[in-house]
Amino acid sequence: MMNRWLKQLRTGLTKTRTRIRDQLVLAFSGHLIDPEFWDELEEILIVADLHLDLAEAIVRETRRRTEQRLIKERTEVLPVLIEVLAERLEIAARPLHENPPGVYFFVGVNGTGKTTTIAKVAHRLQQRGHKVMLCAADTFRAAGIEQLQIWADRVGVPVIHHQAGADPAAVLYDALSAFQARGADFLLVDTAGRLHTKTNLMKELEKMGRVARRHLEDAPHETFLVLDATTGQNAVQQARVFREAVPVTGLILTKLDGTAKGGSVISIVDHLRLPVRYLGVGETPDDLLPFDPREFARALVGDPDEIITADSS
Repeated sequence: MMNRWLKQLRTGLTKTRTRIRDQLVLAFSGHLIDPEFWDELEEILIVADLHLDLAEAIVRETRRRTEQRLIKERTEVLPVLIEVLAERLEIAARPLHENPPGVYFFVGVNGTGKTTTIAKVAHRLQQRGHKVMLCAADTFRAAGIEQLQIWADRVGVPVIHHQAGADPAAVLYDALSAFQARGADFLLVDTAGRLHTKTNLMKELEKMGRVARRHLEDAPHETFLVLDATTGQNAVQQARVFREAVPVTGLILTKLDGTAKGGSVISIVDHLRLPVRYLGVGETPDDLLPFDPREFARALVGDPDEIITADSS
């Protein structure tokens, strides 16, 4: 029986799966593999929002392994495709800092769902028995501070904040002091989402990094870049700007349930060589899933049984 996590993931990818499902059924409905099959497979990956070079490379590797294993039936290619997709997503895998104490920075442009994602991560850490605090260091938007407070109240965690317009590093300093005084396990820091100039953003985040390291060695222990999955491959350019400003350690893709471009996750990882940590698939605190490359690949293209059933219906 499919577990709850996998059901959430597949539900989150419904729009993407719907977009490519009929093409997958048609491509895999034949029996023997012919040259046209590989062209069809490449087109399906492009429709799922993989960039052209990546789609070509994935099909090329899938074809190589298929021929090497003497596979003749089209439906037997699907597990090979899933294998290749999963390996692409595992390229940048690195251990996540999950042991307290931990300081997590969250960066990303406004509108990506950064604030709600912070609350979801806080909720997830709480469920694992950790004491969590939030820091409202995005001081340039009064509405952002208020939104973080609302979410903090919703998941039951304290938030340290100053007035709008305050120095973000000063807010962080107070939050770190409170974090240590209260013996909390994790401090999650909301940072400014503006990109008016790279220079100002870089200076601000570098200053905050220095403040964090004065309190805790190696802090911030993780810097998550929050990207809106509905923007597809356009999220790559946003990511490049933030990577110039701060050493991003991982990605969080939000609003996956609202897009038919789920395949862009693979393109983003391929471009940035950064691991995906979480996927946002809904609005509730529980709608944040830890990323599993193989299960994501399976949820994206489906299982052989699903394709065969759809073909015969």
